[in-house]
Amino acid sequence: MPVVRSASRHDTNLKTTLDPRYRFNNIPFPRNRRFVGRVKQLDQLQRDFLGQGKAAKVAITGLGGAGKTQVALELAYRVREATPDCLVIWIPAISVEGLEQAYTAIVKELQIPGCGDTKANSKALLQRHLIQESAGRWLLIFDNADDVTMWVSKDSEQRCLIDYLPRSDHGNIVFTTRDRKAAVKLAQQNVVHIVDSDKGLGIELLRSYLIQKELVNDESCAREMLTELASLPLAIVQAAAYINENSIGLLDYLKLLREGEKDVIELLSEDFEDEGRYREARNPVAMTWLISFEEIQNRDSLAAEYLSFMACIEPTNVPQSLLPPGPTLKEATDAIGLLTAYSFVSRIGTASVLNSHRLVHLAMRNWLRRNDKLSKWNAAAVQRLTEVIPYGGYQTRSLWRLYLPHARRVLGKLDDENMEMTIELRFRVASCLEVDGRYKEAEHFCSQVAETRKEVLGEEHPDTLESLTYVADMRSRQGRWMEAEELQRRTVETATTILGEEHPVVLRSSRQLAWIICSQRRWAEAEGLLLTVVETSKRILGDEHPDTLISMHVLASYYWKQGKCVEAEELCRKTLELRSRMFGKEHPYTLASIAGLTTVYYLQTRFAEAEELQTEVLELSSRLFGKEHPETLKEMSNLASTYYAQNRFTEAEELQIEALELLSKVLGEEHLHTLNAMNNLASTYYSQLRYGEAEELETEVLKLRSRMLGEEHPSTLTTMHNLAVTWICLGREEEAVSLMEKCVRLRRSVLGLEQLDTLESSRILARWQSEGMET
Repeated sequence: MPVVRSASRHDTNLKTTLDPRYRFNNIPFPRNRRFVGRVKQLDQLQRDFLGQGKAAKVAITGLGGAGKTQVALELAYRVREATPDCLVIWIPAISVEGLEQAYTAIVKELQIPGCGDTKANSKALLQRHLIQESAGRWLLIFDNADDVTMWVSKDSEQRCLIDYLPRSDHGNIVFTTRDRKAAVKLAQQNVVHIVDSDKGLGIELLRSYLIQKELVNDESCAREMLTELASLPLAIVQAAAYINENSIGLLDYLKLLREGEKDVIELLSEDFEDEGRYREARNPVAMTWLISFEEIQNRDSLAAEYLSFMACIEPTNVPQSLLPPGPTLKEATDAIGLLTAYSFVSRIGTASVLNSHRLVHLAMRNWLRRNDKLSKWNAAAVQRLTEVIPYGGYQTRSLWRLYLPHARRVLGKLDDENMEMTIELRFRVASCLEVDGRYKEAEHFCSQVAETRKEVLGEEHPDTLESLTYVADMRSRQGRWMEAEELQRRTVETATTILGEEHPVVLRSSRQLAWIICSQRRWAEAEGLLLTVVETSKRILGDEHPDTLISMHVLASYYWKQGKCVEAEELCRKTLELRSRMFGKEHPYTLASIAGLTTVYYLQTRFAEAEELQTEVLELSSRLFGKEHPETLKEMSNLASTYYAQNRFTEAEELQIEALELLSKVLGEEHLHTLNAMNNLASTYYSQLRYGEAEELETEVLKLRSRMLGEEHPSTLTTMHNLAVTWICLGREEEAVSLMEKCVRLRRSVLGLEQLDTLESSRILARWQSEGMET
C-alpha cells in the first residue's frame, strides 16, 4: 500500500517522502508501457476525469487479467508527470481486513496527526487529512474493489466504507474492479470498461516478454495461443515467463493449455462465474497458473506447501512469520523467491510481508478442493495460527493484530464439522478482541467455543462452564445485563452442583454474577455473594492470587457505589499496592485499582486529588488501550464528572461531548455507556441553565433506557427524575408533576421508602405540590 509524494510546499511534515527516489518504490508493479496498450482509454481517463481540476471518481472495470491495474498504474505515472507535487496513494481493496491494514500503514507513513494511536480510526484520519487544502493535489487509487458489499455494509462505527471516501476539489479517486455493478455503485456514470486486447497488441506484448523473440514468428501458433489465453495481458505475461523458464516453444505451451482445459473449466466454474462472461468461456489465466503451480510442485515442495497454506488465509498482508518454518532459513527464502519469480506472490516493499494475487488464491483453493487437500491445509492453517496468536495481552497487541485477519478468514471458511479443532484458536481470537474492546465480536467467538464444548465435553464440564462465564462477561460489557445475568446464574448453579462451592471456576462465575447484580443496583443481593467470594478466594487461593485481587477490586467498587468510602479506599489501596508490586504500574490490573481510588476521592469530594489521579489514568489508558477503547472513554467521562463537580462546566462539557461522540461511534448510540455519557452531558447543560438542550438529551435517554432496561430500572428512574426537574424549569408544570409522581411511585416500589433517591424525589414532589410548582 504505497504512499508517494515529491517535495512541495505542503511537505513540511513529510520528511521521509521528500527524496525523489522514494517515489513508487513500494508499488508492486513497476511502470510498463508495453503492458498497457490502452492509449485511447488512458487519454480519455486523463482528459475527462483528471484534467478538470475538480473532484472526480472513476472506475476501471473489466475481466480479471485484462490489465486494469496496469492502466491505473500508468495513469498514476501520467498524473505525476503532469503534476509533480501530486500525492499518489495506492490501496489494495480486496478485503475489509486488508484495507484496514493498508489505511493504518498509510496514515503512519504520512505522519498524519493521531497516527500513533493504536486505536485511531485510520480511515477517518486519512479522510480528514485529504479534504484539507493543505494536503495539496492527490490521487487515491483503490485496486481490486470487487466486493460491493464491503463498500456499502456498515462497520462497527455504523458507517459504510463509501462514507470514508474524501471529497475535495483538489483530489481524485480511481477504482479498479471486475464487477461492473460495483463500478457503477462506486463511480456512478464514470465507468471505463477495459475490453480484451486485440491479437496484434497481444502478439507485441508476448514478443516483448519472450527471451527468444523469434518464437513469435510462428504467427499462426501465436494467435492460437492468444485465443486460448483470451489475449489477457496477465495471462500473456505469465505464459511468456513459463516459456522462458522452461525453454519451450509456443506449440509446447499450447499443448499444455489444451490438455488441462476440461479440468480447469470445471475447477473454476463456480468461483469465476461472471455476468460479463459466458458459462462456456474458458479461464485461461487459471490454466496458466495451474501449469506454473505443477511446475513449482516438481521444483520445490516447500514452495508448493507455502502456496497451499496461503490459499487458506487472507491473500494479502501475510507476514512471513506466519508461514510454517522451513527446514532451514535458506530453503524457506528460496521457496518464497520461487513463488515471487512466478508472480504467485509479491513482497510489499522491503518488509517481510507477502501478497498473493486474488485469483491465484481462488485457483489454489479450488485445486486443493479438487485434490481432497483443502481440509488438510485448513487444519494446518488453524494449527499454525493457534501457535502464533497469544491469549490477548496488550503487550503483544502489535503482533497478534497482524494475525487476526488471517485467523478470522480461516475460521470463517470452516463448516460446523470442523468446530472442534478450532476451539483453541477461537478462544485466543476472542481474548484478543476483548483486549481491543470489541466485545460483540469477542462474544461471537466465545459463544462458538461454549457451544462446541457443550457438544464435545458436555454441559457440566469445567471448561464448558468457564466458557459460558466468558460469554456472560462479554454480554455484561455490552450493557446487556438481563441476558448476562440469566446465563451467569445458570452457570453458577450448575458449577456449584458439579464442582463444589470452593472450585476456582465457581468463584470466578460467582464473582461475575455478583458484578452483574451490582451493576443493576441490587445491593443487598450483591453484597452477600461478594463477601463470600472474597473470603473463599483468600482462603483457597491466597491473599495475593490475581483472582483474589480481582474479587477484592469488585468488592471495593460495591462499597463505593454504596457510599462506604472508608471501606472502599482501604481495599483500593491494598489491591493497588499488591498489583503495582506484582504487575508494574502500567498494567491494566494496576490501572483499574488506580481508577478505583480516584472514584473514592471523588465521592469524598477530594476533587483535586481525584483530578490529578484521573488525568494520570486517562493518559495511561490511552497509551495502553488506545484513545477509542471503552476503558479510556470511561476514564474520560470520569474526569469530566470531576470538572463538573468543581463547577468547571466549560471543561466538563468539552470532554463530555468528545466522550459522547467516541462512544456513539465505538459502542453505538444505544449502548448503556453511551446513554450514561448523554445523561451526564444533559446535567452539564442544566447546570448552565441551558434547559432546552438538557431536555432534548434527557428525553432521548429516558426513551432508550425505558426500552432497554425497563421503566423500573434505577438508571431509568434517575433520568425520569432529572427530566421532571428540567420540565419545571421550562414551565411545563403539569407534565413535570405527573412524571415526578410516577418516579416517586416506582422508586418506592423498587428501591424502598427510605432509600436516598426515593427520599429526594419525594421531597421535591412535596415541595412542588405545597408551594405551587416553584422550583
